[in-house]
Amino acid sequence: MQAVFQLSGFQFSATEGDVIRVPLQAVAIGQTFDIDQVLLLKDKDTSAIGTPTVAGAKVKAELLASGKSDKVIVYKFKKRTKYRRTRGHRQDYSDIKILKVVSPS
Repeated sequence: MQAVFQLSGFQFSATEGDVIRVPLQAVAIGQTFDIDQVLLLKDKDTSAIGTPTVAGAKVKAELLASGKSDKVIVYKFKKRTKYRRTRGHRQDYSDIKILKVVSPS
């Protein structure tokens, strides 16, 4: 079963057993948690579209790891004014494994 869910303001699509990278979650490593904002469920024959979420549906996930992504360099430059700025940014992330997609029926 495939699910489209919302987590930390972003939408993700996953099936059972997938490992996906999401924004940092405040959960201990190895702990399971539920995602209640399921927007769409799709099976082989049927699909359930939420308005805005599917009532009673949830996704069970386990936190595998957390860390920081590669550095992104932001360089600002304005010609003829000697204006140059270099700044780096590393975004925090969490890797989660989708354990089970629970449908309402």
